Amino acid sequence: MSNKLKVAIIGCGGIANQKHLPALKNQSELCEIVAFCDVVEERAREAAEQFGAEGAEVYTDYKELLKDTSIDVVHVCTPNVSHCPITVAAFEADKHVLCEKPMAATTSDAEKMMAAWKKSSKKFTIGYQNRFRTDAQALKKSCEDGDLGEIYFAKAHAIRRRAVPTWGVFPDKAQQGGGPLIDIGTHALDITLWCMENYKPVSVMGSVFEKLGHLPEAAEGNLFGPWDPKAYEVEDSAFGFIKMENGATIFLESSWALNVKESREAATTLCGTKSGAEMIGGMSQQGYDLIFNETTGGILMEKNISDSGAIAFFESQNGGSDADKECKQWLDAIVNDKDPLVKPEQAFVVTQVLDAIYQSAAQGKEVKLG
Repeated sequence: MSNKLKVAIIGCGGIANQKHLPALKNQSELCEIVAFCDVVEERAREAAEQFGAEGAEVYTDYKELLKDTSIDVVHVCTPNVSHCPITVAAFEADKHVLCEKPMAATTSDAEKMMAAWKKSSKKFTIGYQNRFRTDAQALKKSCEDGDLGEIYFAKAHAIRRRAVPTWGVFPDKAQQGGGPLIDIGTHALDITLWCMENYKPVSVMGSVFEKLGHLPEAAEGNLFGPWDPKAYEVEDSAFGFIKMENGATIFLESSWALNVKESREAATTLCGTKSGAEMIGGMSQQGYDLIFNETTGGILMEKNISDSGAIAFFESQNGGSDADKECKQWLDAIVNDKDPLVKPEQAFVVTQVLDAIYQSAAQGKEVKLG
């Protein structure tokens, strides 16, 4: 009998094949992938053949998969609106759960997931792998060390000029719950809140725009090829103004299509009383830069930390992709009964704020939280 964790994948599309399955396979000393589920059976079968343990099972109904009592861990890699029912069912079936980002499409669904998790004795985390980037780890440590002082203003960046995803169900509002805000804005907000260590929002103002998605001419030049304007059901950009309990303010910007020069994604700008810091990266450049804005001897200075420069501070994080680091940390949390880096309570606040931005835009007024 193997004492490795037995992992099941529900949803065998792009994020599973590009991130979860390779990362899990690279942790073969800790786990084996024993079950694959997808509404398209052939997709699950192909994933099982490439990544599965010997005798791995294939399903088209996640409820049947969850009946297997030998499965320890479930990774939920399905469209956003299905995160809630699958995750709740997995906890009820006594499984540990890693759910892809965002936690849920709505605050109500996220509350159900939190309740199910708290009733269980299992581990729960959300797939915010950008926290494992070298620059993110360096910025987090700098914030923890107090280098920035009191962080009272921040920007969460998730801006693409023309990079609408043209595969899967991304433009389908019924399955995804939204567009760039819930897809990539979620990463930017997660990094920002995590670095600030501030999870107490009190009010949100939001603006959501559907300006370019329905224009055939706007689809030209899209990184992933022209999208179908007739099938485009979500926003092309969204913005939020978030006030925190301690008075701090966050501006969140997100877009798949926006007429700007440069892209900036999964990045944050933090402004503190001692110094500031900016992550700069996205589709306009390869990799990420981390810049600290300081005053030394009465002179304004910028300190640029490159990837190679930051590794010295986080040697334990060096080696492997961000997905590999995320996966290893998650499995280690289960085996050694530790908290995962991405805590459910933190991911819940991200969903709560994103949902409030959509609500504020729809209602045309500020949404109060807390």
